[in-house]
Amino acid sequence: MKNYLFFVFILVLFSCKNDDGDDTVDACLAPTNIQANAITTTSATITWSDSNAADSYIIEYGISGFSIGSGTSIMATETSMTLVGLLPATTYDVYVQVECSTNNVSSNSEVLNFTTEVPDVIAEFRPTLSELNLFSGDLSDLNITSKAFKYELSSQLFTDYAHKQRLIALPDGTSMAFDGDGLPIFPDNTVIAKTFYYNNDERDLSLGRTIIETRLLIKIDGEWETGDYKWNAAQTEATLDLNESTVPITWIDTNGQTNSIDYEVPSNTDCFTCHNSYGRLAPIGPKLRTMNFDINGTNQLEQFISNAQLTGVSNSSGISRLPNWEDTSLSLAERARAYIDINCASCHIPGGDCFGESTLNLAYETSLEESLIAEQSASIELRVTTNIDGVSMPIIGTTILHTEGVQLIQDYLNSLE
Repeated sequence: MKNYLFFVFILVLFSCKNDDGDDTVDACLAPTNIQANAITTTSATITWSDSNAADSYIIEYGISGFSIGSGTSIMATETSMTLVGLLPATTYDVYVQVECSTNNVSSNSEVLNFTTEVPDVIAEFRPTLSELNLFSGDLSDLNITSKAFKYELSSQLFTDYAHKQRLIALPDGTSMAFDGDGLPIFPDNTVIAKTFYYNNDERDLSLGRTIIETRLLIKIDGEWETGDYKWNAAQTEATLDLNESTVPITWIDTNGQTNSIDYEVPSNTDCFTCHNSYGRLAPIGPKLRTMNFDINGTNQLEQFISNAQLTGVSNSSGISRLPNWEDTSLSLAERARAYIDINCASCHIPGGDCFGESTLNLAYETSLEESLIAEQSASIELRVTTNIDGVSMPIIGTTILHTEGVQLIQDYLNSLE
């Protein structure tokens, strides 16, 4: 008797009546073995198995976490379907149902999750910054794409107290190649970007920031080219603009003082002034000696080596280091020379823009005697303490004096007397 009742239960569970109420039909079983294949930045092919041998299927999909019934539904007549028009670098949920007949539809399959590919960085000067795929999500969040990586400098260049975010995007399968303590060899189609911004209130970063510009260097056919993207007031996009302009900026510093300046965005011609090396454009910041320092307990170059972003060298131990000019545990000479290197030496070195007009050689590794700093100390002090066009140094890039930097240089020059 027990076996008989169990058999009746199974029949009821796996059968249903037809429209006339006379006959039963087999229940429509949910699909199994759901997979995502051929995933690209905007598409994916979904496949599944169907033990019902049906020829009609319902696929519902949407951004991960969507509620069933609120997604996008499409019909298929085979056990595969290519989803198109998807968002890059986005995780989706997919459910599939089998339609055995009009009134006999299976339950939903188990959910399938997949993530679309991250788009490649575009090594071209497109009209807008978003087209280059350097950032993911909302552009103003400055979330660096996984196709690029952030880098930092041990000693910072002064640009009217602006903050900077720096990144490098290398083509897939390539790396920076070791070439001594200076600049590594970058492959063609490398993109180097530096974004300038001000926190609205340095005491409370939750109050947001104002992004002004994103400067780019792109290596094309062995030569570096420059371009500048200027951000709109809504902070939703930045547009390629090679002309000089002025942006009024106001921010509150850590002391609670309100500061206002007319920030100067350089022209493309101005960029060549600082990035001139023997008549050719070249990066300034990402020298190995300037990136050779610890960040949160990990050496930055060692991290690049581990990630295969820097090749041709096994470790950072043999690479020199540019000190941090803000590190007060260092000697006055070390700090001052590091500051002078990062702020002045791009022009005042052999091949630099000012080398034909000045005999100064301000690279950190240049000896004091060969640098001629002591011999020209009076001229140096005049230029760094003066805010007059054509007289003050640097020639471009600042509109106000750097109080801390000026004091450091004056102390150092006084120590040479």
